[in-house]
Amino acid sequence: MPVKRRNFLLFLGAAAGTAAAGTALKSGQKFSMPFQDLVGGTQNINASANELSFTPVKSPLPLETTGIALEKQIDTLSQYEVADDLVLPDDFSYDVLAAWGDKVGDSRFGYNNDYLSFVETAPNEGYLSVNFEYISAVPWLQTYEKVIGKKLPFKDVQKALSKAKETGLNAFALSDKTPLKAQIRQITKEALIDQGLGVISIRKTADGTWERTYSTSDRRITGISGLEDGRYLKCTGAAKAVFLKKSGQGYRDKLGDRIIGTFANCAGGTTPWGTVLSAEENIQTQVPDAVYADGTSFPPDKQTFRIDDEEVSGQGNVFGFAGNKYGWIVELDPANPQDYGTKHTWLGRYRHEAVGVRVESGKPLAFYSGCDRRGGHLYKFVSRDAVTNPTDKANSRLLETGMLYAAKFNEDGTGRWIALKADTPVEPDSPTTIVGGMINLPKRPEGGHKAFRTEADVKKFKQQFKTLGDLYQGNAEEKQGAILIDAHYAANACGATCTARPEDTEIAPDGSLYVAFTSGSPDKDGGADKRVFKGAKGETPYEYGFVMHLVEDQNDPAAMTFSWKMMALGGEPSAGGAGFANPDNLMIDPDGHVWVVTDMSSDKINKAIPNRIDKNGVPISQSNLRGVFGNNALWFIPTSGTNAGNAYMFAIAPMESELTGPFLSRDRQTLFLAVQHPGELHGIRQDMKAESRKFALQTTDGKDFMQIRNVPIGSNFPSKKANAAPRPCVVVVRRRDNRSITSA
Repeated sequence: MPVKRRNFLLFLGAAAGTAAAGTALKSGQKFSMPFQDLVGGTQNINASANELSFTPVKSPLPLETTGIALEKQIDTLSQYEVADDLVLPDDFSYDVLAAWGDKVGDSRFGYNNDYLSFVETAPNEGYLSVNFEYISAVPWLQTYEKVIGKKLPFKDVQKALSKAKETGLNAFALSDKTPLKAQIRQITKEALIDQGLGVISIRKTADGTWERTYSTSDRRITGISGLEDGRYLKCTGAAKAVFLKKSGQGYRDKLGDRIIGTFANCAGGTTPWGTVLSAEENIQTQVPDAVYADGTSFPPDKQTFRIDDEEVSGQGNVFGFAGNKYGWIVELDPANPQDYGTKHTWLGRYRHEAVGVRVESGKPLAFYSGCDRRGGHLYKFVSRDAVTNPTDKANSRLLETGMLYAAKFNEDGTGRWIALKADTPVEPDSPTTIVGGMINLPKRPEGGHKAFRTEADVKKFKQQFKTLGDLYQGNAEEKQGAILIDAHYAANACGATCTARPEDTEIAPDGSLYVAFTSGSPDKDGGADKRVFKGAKGETPYEYGFVMHLVEDQNDPAAMTFSWKMMALGGEPSAGGAGFANPDNLMIDPDGHVWVVTDMSSDKINKAIPNRIDKNGVPISQSNLRGVFGNNALWFIPTSGTNAGNAYMFAIAPMESELTGPFLSRDRQTLFLAVQHPGELHGIRQDMKAESRKFALQTTDGKDFMQIRNVPIGSNFPSKKANAAPRPCVVVVRRRDNRSITSA
């Protein structure tokens, strides 16, 4: 059996039947498909794609699942045309439901939409909640006036930035009378309005299309909510004691437990009781991430205002935001127009990328999330009290009190949960076990963190600090709050396993957990444990990602030990891969089939690969080989039938974009899909510009050939008109005859 198929069948044996926690646990369904039905040796690897419910779109790579005969792969794929469009199977269509700049309540639809949640209030009607993650500097600056209809002082501020160079501008320290401060404030205010969350009311019409109904519940929660309108976000949990401190080692915003806004809203989840959870991820680019031992923030001048080719950074600087109030999970009830969000601090402060909630009557609530940084951890929160009714909105209170744990993975497939509390021993892993040879630990007494690169230095650290309580300050509640605020570095200190960017956590109907890890490469944040996160041949670092199946002992959400299995995913078919790179989030349809969106970096998408060996005779790295995979895409992986375990390309994203937030309607006739950051690298596609690029490809059996690929430069999506502004948007995908998407 080919390596690719074996790995996928192992994955599907673990993950098939996984469904969104809310739907599965409300119905009480259990996954009953026998494991042997998935991994039996009778399936045909070359089963006809015609047995699917759709005809796969054409991939730029030779795949075993396209129906192209091996001897025809070179002739068929020596030329390839990349489209600046959402490419779907022939009998499918899409409609744009909402795009950046559209009206939402008293504000607008934000930028770089990510997680989507459709909470139905009646058949074919309900609330669509949308996350807005960050600002892509090139297209946002280039098109803001064109889309929003007003000018911003970009030129004046960029002139000041060019003089400041890499230090950026500390607008926080400028006098309020300084024109430059007012200009920076104007730009950052608009950037923060374009982040956060949005709720729009929608319904399906008689002809199968969807429309907005503009109800009174339509609203935005932005990065500046509360700053001028009094719509502060609330908070619960132990960190609230730190926010309420009258004095401390570091910076306080003097707002107490009130919080201005939410931003960097990436992934999310939906609870069985109808609320939406939104994850604040890369807050470190907008506010200082570092905190002191008492949990108070480093001052705003530690993260200055900057604009580069990737992002508008330091947006919290001019407003004096306290960094410790960002990096949390926000809960929102879309049906309550007066709800502007609550940050539950017992869930921990880190770069949240995933949300999975296990809800079972008579048991504590278990909340799982990952920290999407290189070397980030997998976390579990266990509520103090038990669930009575999974659909009762009073369950939100269970997120207010409990304990946060971080995962420790043993190489033998076992593991345990480490409590992040004051009496937990300090026992960090050795840097020698981590890809990149470095671990960041709390820096004392200065605050923040410090890189440790030798076992000797880690040993000294352990001798100086015996428990987490030795690293943090305050009374009992304040100290616990400080640990939660500094969760990542506290988890490093107590020996939680450094992982490979966990980007999805999904609860299966049987209560087990599935985690998608996007990349095993290291950077200045750290790296993954090379004993756990390694490729099929033991290679580290492994760029293409991992999928883990975690089972709590006795299937108990409050268990302190677990078992896990994992295999590598992705890669070229010629090397045993499935044909895609960097699997990101997973969606499981009602039949238990798996849908995967990919997240390759924009600067790697369609990057020319004219030769697989560089000028020094060294093979091109996995990271730089990602250009061969073409645009990001949405893939379908059946879990049963003759096609089980094969990966089929269902959709291809527009230029320089990423597909996010896939969410299937209850009747299966609609797939809600977000198109994030089209044109992120080059902005507007000017005059339909494109260029030919060379790609050294391999057939599925490893024969080398050269492909000439025509690649658009920039994007005009979704209008697709020449020189139109690229706009992040949400689309609805459906069959032209309105039949179910997931059945033939």
